Amino acid sequence: MESGLFFYLDGMINPTIRGLGPEIPIHTIFCIGRNYAEHARELNNEVPTTPVIFSKPVTAIIYDGDSVILPPQSSNVHHEVELVVAIGREGKNIPKSEALNYVAGYAVGIDMTARDIQEKLKSKGNPWELAKGLDTFAPLGNFITAEQIGDPGTIDIVLSVNGEVRQKGTTADMLFPVDVLISILSDYFTLHPGDLIFTGTPEGVSRVDDGDSIEAGIAGGKSRLSVKVTR
Repeated sequence: MESGLFFYLDGMINPTIRGLGPEIPIHTIFCIGRNYAEHARELNNEVPTTPVIFSKPVTAIIYDGDSVILPPQSSNVHHEVELVVAIGREGKNIPKSEALNYVAGYAVGIDMTARDIQEKLKSKGNPWELAKGLDTFAPLGNFITAEQIGDPGTIDIVLSVNGEVRQKGTTADMLFPVDVLISILSDYFTLHPGDLIFTGTPEGVSRVDDGDSIEAGIAGGKSRLSVKVTR
């Protein structure tokens, strides 16, 4: 608890997007579940025909070199590495053909998930926030500009724990690509500069434990992230 309190007081109350020039405060964190068919199947879930959308609070954000704090409420926390999209312009009802023009940049992120809590919530048909939105449950790497990435549909994604690769995928396998996600989200919500979209994870998710080291990256390491796991 002491380390968690120190973390929270150490400037994390107003997290920002880092790496794209003047830092922009993070606004809303949108997350997409089951956006890779093999990940849906590995957890015995149906492959969705429309995006599964949830959110995280900004208090879930941590950065490279910080620590994921395992909560006392869970005994089975999993890593889920993802491409994260930063929105750079306000938009509503954005056509798919224009959606990528609203992207400021991309980063690697990890959607930490208390799997045991999530399973209980799912069994009751309840939202997932209590399993997904805990403090430190959204580690975020450095952002790189949209121009540096080019086509977000061909980005490699990788995550290792204690030096062992556990997730390795490509955004080419997304069920709903970045432009589709932006367009759909903007039909329901006005998107603002500083909004983030965690776009889903490939297969290979697994449990992490106290003392583990997690390293993740996208686009050949253009965006990187390294965090420790502690209780």
